[in-house]
Amino acid sequence: MADAATLDKPAAPTGAATGASLGAKPGPSAAQARRRRLLIWLAAAVVVGAALYGVYAFLFTGKTVSTDNAYVGADVGQVTPLIAGPVAKVLVRETEAVKAGQPLVVLDDADARIAVEQAQAALGQAERKVQGYGASDTALAGQVAARDADIARARSDLDRAKTDLDRRQALSASGAVSGDELTNAKNKYTEAQAALAQAQASRAAAAGSREANRVLIAGVSLEQNPEVAAARARLDAAQLNLSRTVLRAPMDGIISKKQVEVGQQVAIGAPLMAIVPASEAYVDANFKEVQLDKVRPGQPVTLTSDLYGSKVKFHGRVRGLSGGTGSAFSLIPAQNASGNWIKVVQRLPVRIDLDPRELAQHPLRVGLSMKASVDISSAN
Repeated sequence: MADAATLDKPAAPTGAATGASLGAKPGPSAAQARRRRLLIWLAAAVVVGAALYGVYAFLFTGKTVSTDNAYVGADVGQVTPLIAGPVAKVLVRETEAVKAGQPLVVLDDADARIAVEQAQAALGQAERKVQGYGASDTALAGQVAARDADIARARSDLDRAKTDLDRRQALSASGAVSGDELTNAKNKYTEAQAALAQAQASRAAAAGSREANRVLIAGVSLEQNPEVAAARARLDAAQLNLSRTVLRAPMDGIISKKQVEVGQQVAIGAPLMAIVPASEAYVDANFKEVQLDKVRPGQPVTLTSDLYGSKVKFHGRVRGLSGGTGSAFSLIPAQNASGNWIKVVQRLPVRIDLDPRELAQHPLRVGLSMKASVDISSAN
């Protein structure tokens, strides 16, 4: 019986079993305590982050307005011919940098050179013609003097004919002079009167011709004479057209939108290429209307470009605000009077001038995206 009782008792735990029980995982109470500590630390981090954000918002957020709806712009120069003609040479390529006054396109100048030569010949003819006016004045003066002599001679003949007529009329009463002699004397007197009148008329005509000739040259030199000046103006116009056969860059910049080739017949005013002044670029930032209450010209602006990233900062100043929103100047303005009107927040372009030194270090191109932040702390 004793042996059976001994066999029925449970065996005492061994050393291995005791070690396994010591290495077991902690109970549910320990895991809950660890989770609680983590939640406490997380809540503390959230509170600290919210406090830091509140301090940042209080110090900085209310002093700037920002937008990423901003793009680089520039006053692009157009290259257009002022005379028509075929293209002889194209001296630049797309994307090439050029300087103001640099030749870009050369038109065929054969017609323009012929026009210059014709104008030069016309100027020479005008100068000789005016010089001839001076010689004519001398000749006309001689004619006036000759007519004066003719008048003196005619007056002398008239006086002699009158004396002869008076003598014969005095003798006719006594019969010493025949009727034929008296008639001849009267005829000679009448002829002498006619000769004097003709001489006086010739003198008046010569004097009038001289006066008309003198009007053409009086008071002005050869260079200032209207006929010479007009011929010289035509020569200047021909030379100007000749110079316009070479199209030059109106400003420093980058060649863009090139659409001209050798042999092409170009018309007056046809766009051949554009020049973008990269060193004079600006930014048009389209701010929401609710952001513009404190934006003023002259305020500093900090900008970043998608081209260079946030590491490169551009600095500028507000030049001014546009006179209308983008939708107001669109090709088809919005018709807000329609029955299905929905209010949309409008954007107004703000022109920002950039620092030329920064542009020289980090060039921008027209149309690139920018991010702009205006410091409005100085606004009243």
